[in-house]
Amino acid sequence: MSRRKQPAAASSSNSPEPNLSRNATSADSGRRKTSRNGAILFTVAVFAAAVAVVLALFGVIGGRVGVTAVVVAALAGWLAASSIHVVMEWEKAVVMRFGKFNRVAGPGIVFTWPLVEFYTLRVDQRVIATYFGAEETLTSDLVPINVDAVIFWMVFSAKKATMEVEDYASAVSWMSQAMLRKAIGRASLSEVATRRDQLDAELKDVLEGKLAEWGITVIDVEVRDIVVPKELQSAMAAEAIAARERNARMILAEAEGDISAMLKDASANYEGDTEAMRLRTMHLAYESVKHSGGTLVIPSAFSEGFTEGPDGADKVARAVQQAAR
Repeated sequence: MSRRKQPAAASSSNSPEPNLSRNATSADSGRRKTSRNGAILFTVAVFAAAVAVVLALFGVIGGRVGVTAVVVAALAGWLAASSIHVVMEWEKAVVMRFGKFNRVAGPGIVFTWPLVEFYTLRVDQRVIATYFGAEETLTSDLVPINVDAVIFWMVFSAKKATMEVEDYASAVSWMSQAMLRKAIGRASLSEVATRRDQLDAELKDVLEGKLAEWGITVIDVEVRDIVVPKELQSAMAAEAIAARERNARMILAEAEGDISAMLKDASANYEGDTEAMRLRTMHLAYESVKHSGGTLVIPSAFSEGFTEGPDGADKVARAVQQAAR
């Protein structure tokens, strides 16, 4: 009996993989993956136990162990190993009977009838991360960019993942790449660069609808990196600087308008009141030297503007005293 086994997180060796970027292909958590060595050792132990039992029976009944006994023991061990299986906690085994779907079994020990039943695939139902990318993909404004992304997904129906698609892990990777290229083609370069969250949500919604037919649910989709051609980076930087300068000038112009309006209102308040205007002038002069501790020297022609008539000096003195208070 032959069984075809396939890891869920990687595609089969004879199927091509989508081209991923260097960052995506080199990404590795550095942690050891879970192992099925215990299940393999259990199968070997079942085989060895069946062989030992048959050889012991031949030795007891016939008195010796010949070639026939060895052949019969090997056949019994193979049948026993094909009938008792260990399915890990995170796995589901799809059991076929005479080539037709019979049931989904596991986790734990799974029994099958020799030559009648066999399981075609152990489906890993943990969350799986698959890296994918779109290289030299044109945006709607005809700018070629490279985009790397990662999709987190899991199998919720082992039956659909086995019956509906040949290699579901590779299918997820190919479908993700195709949908990413379509999403990039519908957006401009600025939209792809500035609206990354919206691109993630769009990809997640589209992939959920596509992969649900294969018994796969999408947990999340994240765009990892967006690479713009070097010849466009300087132009984009100059455009960003020009936009910031324009915004700064607009803000400065608005501030100048507000200041001019306030000055206009202040001049209206001082209009017709020369005494208030002079006090304001003296106050500004005092404020200019208050914190610095310096001395303000006023030319005589300018100081005469603070006085009017013979009593001008007295008025200036009183104004200075009031400002000092």
